[in-house]
Amino acid sequence: MSNKWPHLDYLGWRETCSALHLYLQIAGKYRLAHTPWLNHSWNATFYVTPNGLTSSPIPDGPVIEILFDLRDHMVIGASGDGRKASFALGPTTVAAFHASFVRLVSELGGTPTFNGQPNEVPDPVPFNEDHRERPYDRDAVQRFHHASMAVDRVFKTFRTSFLGKSSPVHLFWGALDLAVTRFSGKRAPLHPGGIPALPDDVTQEAYDREVSSAGFWPGGGGIDYPAFYAYAYPTPNGFRGASIRPDA
Repeated sequence: MSNKWPHLDYLGWRETCSALHLYLQIAGKYRLAHTPWLNHSWNATFYVTPNGLTSSPIPDGPVIEILFDLRDHMVIGASGDGRKASFALGPTTVAAFHASFVRLVSELGGTPTFNGQPNEVPDPVPFNEDHRERPYDRDAVQRFHHASMAVDRVFKTFRTSFLGKSSPVHLFWGALDLAVTRFSGKRAPLHPGGIPALPDDVTQEAYDREVSSAGFWPGGGGIDYPAFYAYAYPTPNGFRGASIRPDA
C-alpha cells in the first residue's frame, strides 16, 4: 500500500475497530499492571512500528514484549530469555482473545494478572465474559496501521519544535487515540473527571498540569469518521474559536 494517507471508512470497519480496541485494552492492562508507574499513565501505552503496535519491553518475568502485528495479523510475544509465542488475529470473541492472551503470557514465563474490566467504553463487559462474536476486517486493519504510521511521523516532527516537557508519541488504549502532549509546568485546576469507566483519580493525575494535546482518532465515541483533535486544559480564553494555522 503506497498511499501515505489511506482511506479510512469508520462506519465500514466499526465492529472490527471496536474489537481491536478491546484487544489492545487487554494487552495494555497487562502492561499497566507490570510496569513501574510513569506520570500521566505513560507506562501503559503502545507505540507505532513498521509492523504494527508494540508494548515495548515489560518488566515481568524474563521481560516480555507484546507486538500486535497488523501486517500479518498476529499477536506476537517475545521474552528476554529467547522464548516466543503467538496467535492469530481474526474473527473471535473478546473472551476467547483474553484466554489466548493469558496463555501467551504464561508460555513466555510472565504472570498474566491484570484488571479484567474495559475502560472508557459504554456498558463495559468484563473481558472474560464477553462472548459476542466480533468480525475482523484485515484490509481495514492494514489501512489503520498505515494511517497510524503516517500520523506518527507527523507528530514526531511536530514534537521536535517544543523544548519543554512533552510526552512521547503514543497510542492510548483507553480511547484508542494516537497522541502527543505538551506541558507548561504550571499546576492546573482539579479536573472534574467523569470519563466513562475511568476512575476520576486517573483523569485528575493526567491533567494535574497545564497541557496542550494533539491527537488522532480512527473514529468512535460519537464520531463516525477519522479525526485529528487538539485541546488544552484548562482551556484558554478564545481557544475554541481560534483559527488553525497554517491553512490546510
